[in-house]
Amino acid sequence: MGTNREVFDRMAPTWYGVRHWPLLRHDLEQLALRWKGGRVANLGCGHGADFLPFRQGFDLIGLDHSAGMLREAGRFMAKHEFSAARVRGDLSHLPFADATFDHALAIASYHHIEDESSRHRAVAELRRVLRPGGEAFLSVWNYVQPRFHNTPRDQYVPWRDGEVTLNRFYHLYTEDELAALLLQCGLVIERIGPAASREDPEREDTRNICALVRKPAC
Repeated sequence: MGTNREVFDRMAPTWYGVRHWPLLRHDLEQLALRWKGGRVANLGCGHGADFLPFRQGFDLIGLDHSAGMLREAGRFMAKHEFSAARVRGDLSHLPFADATFDHALAIASYHHIEDESSRHRAVAELRRVLRPGGEAFLSVWNYVQPRFHNTPRDQYVPWRDGEVTLNRFYHLYTEDELAALLLQCGLVIERIGPAASREDPEREDTRNICALVRKPAC
């Protein structure tokens, strides 16, 4: 089966081939308007599609544990004519100094971390690298949806890569669990709940739980 890192390295070219848009486009476009500019960390950036709403006026840094995904991010940025620094690293041990970033994104990242203590460290690291008053937006898969009814909270979800099936680890969250984790790590929750629908921003998409959080100013 391989580790999650090995799986994402293997699936990176296929992933690049099927997704050339932000996963939560409406939410991210609103964030770009809200934040207006600044230094943004994209934690678990994959091939970089979630950078698109932030191409103008932002200093972009992407981190991922998969070298394959970071290579595909170079292709994606060349195609869409923008640039971002790319760093290989672990979400639970971020290679950045304290208070480095004005804002951060973590889209579909934390649900791939396999143990509870590492998930806690990852969110604590998010808080550490934000400047005081800085905001972050994150999303995780929602356990409370029909697809996962009566299934384990920790499971492997398949991805087809040609004739090969690759299995990615997911920890499925409830909204209460995510809120508790964010508060335990000292973040202020500005809002938490479903994402906007891809097709219609006035509708909710309950496949994801999204949270906008802030590091206290002091």
